[in-house]
Amino acid sequence: MPLIRHFSVTGLLVGTLLFAFSLTPSLLPRPWLVQGVISGLSFAAGYGLGVGGHWLWHYLELPEPGPRLLRRIKLVASVFCLLAAGVFLWRASGWQESIRTLMEMEPVDGIRPIRVALVATPVFIAVLLLARLFRRTFRSLSQRLGRHVPRRISHLVSLVGAIVLFWAVIDGVIFALTLRALDNSYQRVDLLIPDDIDPPADPQLTGSDASLISWEGLGLRGRRFITATPSADELSQVLGEPARRPIRVYAGLNAAETPEERAEMALAELIRVGGFERSVLLLATPTGRGWLDPGAQNTLEALHRGDVATVTAQYSYLPSPLALLTEGEYGVEMARALFHEVYDHWSALPTGSRPALYLHGLSLGALNSDSAFDLYDIIDDPFQGALWSGPPFRSETWRSVTDERDPDSPAWLPRFRDGRVVRFMNQHTDLMEQGDDWGDFRIAYLQYASDPVTFFEPRSLYREPDWMREPRGPDVSPDLRWYPIVTMLQLLADLATGSAPPGYGHEIAAEDYIDAWVALTEPEGWTETELDRLKGHFQR
Repeated sequence: MPLIRHFSVTGLLVGTLLFAFSLTPSLLPRPWLVQGVISGLSFAAGYGLGVGGHWLWHYLELPEPGPRLLRRIKLVASVFCLLAAGVFLWRASGWQESIRTLMEMEPVDGIRPIRVALVATPVFIAVLLLARLFRRTFRSLSQRLGRHVPRRISHLVSLVGAIVLFWAVIDGVIFALTLRALDNSYQRVDLLIPDDIDPPADPQLTGSDASLISWEGLGLRGRRFITATPSADELSQVLGEPARRPIRVYAGLNAAETPEERAEMALAELIRVGGFERSVLLLATPTGRGWLDPGAQNTLEALHRGDVATVTAQYSYLPSPLALLTEGEYGVEMARALFHEVYDHWSALPTGSRPALYLHGLSLGALNSDSAFDLYDIIDDPFQGALWSGPPFRSETWRSVTDERDPDSPAWLPRFRDGRVVRFMNQHTDLMEQGDDWGDFRIAYLQYASDPVTFFEPRSLYREPDWMREPRGPDVSPDLRWYPIVTMLQLLADLATGSAPPGYGHEIAAEDYIDAWVALTEPEGWTETELDRLKGHFQR
């Protein structure tokens, strides 16, 4: 009881409720450390709501219990909190294992109640101390101002001042210094040239002595992308028939100072190696650190027997979640610069002797690829289409199409205007299920219902997302429920730290890329048996 006296009873009750809800399943399985952080933040949020509710009750001068009754309420409340927390902690492992079973993952020890509690407690205390520091700052400012202005004005001005002060410290000092340190660290890693990667000797490869882009200018991701280009013999062995060596052009972030200069350099290199003489030209936008999904790249090259040229350019050193927060506009600038360079050259070529042009991006790459062009600029001479996989929740086209979907289609697999231009698919459906009437300009989304990058929603703080309503995606737990505040924290943790096997979450499976590329680009000469064999190869 002595310890309970220092806490709000209402805060403890609401905090325990949100703590318990935080242990329920979300989109992806969570390790105990992440679960502890979520539970601690949920408890802190609930405690704050309870304290705020009690303050409002007192402010409205509503009746309150006497000292003796209040002691009894605190005792009952403490027992209830311990029992509720214990029951939900005991069930947490089963909930997490149910998601792993749904995703065909190996069982693990699951959520360990004591460890979760040990992590959640200091998280809650840290948030509580921060809140009390904020309150002390507010009161100090208010007392000083109260000597010169009316009380309510001093309260209002002090509240705004405390918020501005705390935000300036968190965003302008802590956040900025952390990002600067991370950026410097990732930049040094990007400049490293591992001993197991040698510059290409083939003059047709970017980074060679004959290349317009130096080996150092590729960056770490670019060097791995270029050296992973399959040879004609390697691709022929996979296909069992003659194939060409694909063309890959990559401009690293340190290849030139500005996005425009890197775009011009990438175009010149693409022309040099004969990229516009291939039957398919892919304009790919990488993720934050410049990574391109091999599952998407290798399958397209195999389906077209190597007759593919790919061009891309790096725009950040940071992982996608950090780049999304700090360099989002810069990524759009790079994507737009490269698109306009490539598209202007492509559209100037004779219609009958230019390659089919497609856009592709995964995750943050999909977001920036979507923003790379204006439909009105290409309407007179459109490229063939785009495949955007795992589109982030911030993607404007994805959001508008999903919101305006046909009313009988679910949010996790929309159907938009009978699929005449835009179509969606997942691991259980095909792009051609909406019929053969797909126009010459095609946009395809490859997404999974269990992908938090796509289905994270800030509004889940206060309302249930559409994708949680029945019918649900086949890879979403039936035990998932919406809870105010808690669901947003769960989805945020899934987005930042969640992992899943290929075919679930944000891990796009190569065999699903094959189905998407076949429907979008219509490669010639493939039978169902041959496609199944190719899927088996990439699964292995």
